[in-house]
Amino acid sequence: MKIGVLALQGAVEEHLDAIRKIGAEGIQIKSKEQLEEIDGLILPGGESTAMRKLIDFHEMMPALQAFDKPILGTCAGVILLADHVESNETHIGGLKVWVRRNSFGRQIDSFSAPLEIVGFTSSYEAVFIRAPQMDEVGEDVEILASYNGRIVLVRQGNKIGCAFHPELTEDLRIMQMLKEMILQSKLAHPSNVL
Repeated sequence: MKIGVLALQGAVEEHLDAIRKIGAEGIQIKSKEQLEEIDGLILPGGESTAMRKLIDFHEMMPALQAFDKPILGTCAGVILLADHVESNETHIGGLKVWVRRNSFGRQIDSFSAPLEIVGFTSSYEAVFIRAPQMDEVGEDVEILASYNGRIVLVRQGNKIGCAFHPELTEDLRIMQMLKEMILQSKLAHPSNVL
């Protein structure tokens, strides 16, 4: 299994390390051609505006919008995936959520907190760094976790939107969730064998 991490800016190495820990191969994605080689994609945390400029510079936007395999967007990554951003600046889109940037404060306000996540049998210690929140979700979006009334984890089809940083914890359950989605996707769409 090959999982790509968009490697234009942000927390790339941390995600690659987490991918290795779940037994998959992590690949740094720096060109649109590389998207054809992977089974799933992570849009990492970082600075969404800088990422958008680099996506445009490398002419990757159409390929990212057409990517129909499982995607995990973490922190800035969920801003890139959101159909609606408070600044009216849309990016890749495809995830029916309304996102507000830096909802939890500045870098100095970073914190961790236990979350109850749908499908998990015990709480998950989430790391929030300049985290966004999802104010509203579309009708086919499942809310998996909230913190103090703010939506912080959702799933819609083969997309996961995560306001916190699963790559910064030893708890690999969200990474495993992505891996399971990829396995299901591969079973549903097996490659043609010549």
